[in-house]
This record gives sequence, structure tokens and C-alpha cells, in this order.
Amino acid sequence: MANKVISFHYTLTDSTGKTLDSSAGGEPLTFLEGVGQIIPGLESHLRAMKAGDKKNVTVPAKNAYGEKDPGNVVEMARDKMPAPNIKVGDRFRAGNTPNAPVVTVTKVTDTHVTLDGNHPLAGMDLTFDVEVTAVRDATQEELDHGHVHGAGGHHH
Repeated sequence: MANKVISFHYTLTDSTGKTLDSSAGGEPLTFLEGVGQIIPGLESHLRAMKAGDKKNVTVPAKNAYGEKDPGNVVEMARDKMPAPNIKVGDRFRAGNTPNAPVVTVTKVTDTHVTLDGNHPLAGMDLTFDVEVTAVRDATQEELDHGHVHGAGGHHH
């Protein structure tokens, strides 16, 4: 079976119904199936849909961004932080490389800062309202490169 390129609009909400992200008013999200560009629990539903289909999908945390890993939470001396006025909710790369993990500040005391390296949506069941706008076969070039080319694809 040929890999498909699927374009869809979505609204992402958490378990309380709060909107976390949405493509409304923008371009639909386009991805190449089977290469891990979107969370597996959503991709499995989108694969079965065709253009024009709408669906409400709840993805359990384990099939979304995973459960929270306590090993990804560290406490560091406040004087080791990159900014003196660091506050809860700040996010930054924990290192100077482009692939360094992004951490979120979850606690600040006079002497220490707690950093959480888990994805901000880890441990959460996510609900997506999706509408598929287009489905097509991937081109050989897209399959070779592992991502979508042209309009609506992501860019490096």
C-alpha cells in the first residue's frame, strides 16, 4: 500500500475541554504517514479517513506524548540558571545544541529551580476534533526524504 500524504484541520483540547492548539484560520497540517511526524494515536485514526471526513478522537497519553517520566525532572542550583529572574512556566533548551531537550521551570525557590524535561503534554489524554481536507499518494521523492514537499508541508 502506498504511503499517503494527509492534510487535516484540527482543534486539540485537554481533558477539561480547554483548547491547547488549533489550525483554525490557518493552513491545514499536512504529514506523510508512517514516518512518525504526528502522534501514533492520532495517525491511526487519520489513516482510515478520507477527504471531507470529520471525527472526534481521544488519544490516551501513552499513544500521544507518553506518560510523565519522573527521571526527566531535575532540581538545579538557581545560580546555575541562564537568567537571574527565572520564573515558573519559563521554557528553554537545557544545553547549547539544537537537539538539547526543552525544559519547563515548574518550581522556583530562593536557592533552587525545578526543571521538567517531559513534553508539556506528557501524561495527558488529548482530544482532537479533526477534519481531513485532502488525501493523496506520496511522491517517490517524499518517500525518499521522509517528509512532505510543496504547499502545506513542513519546512526545514
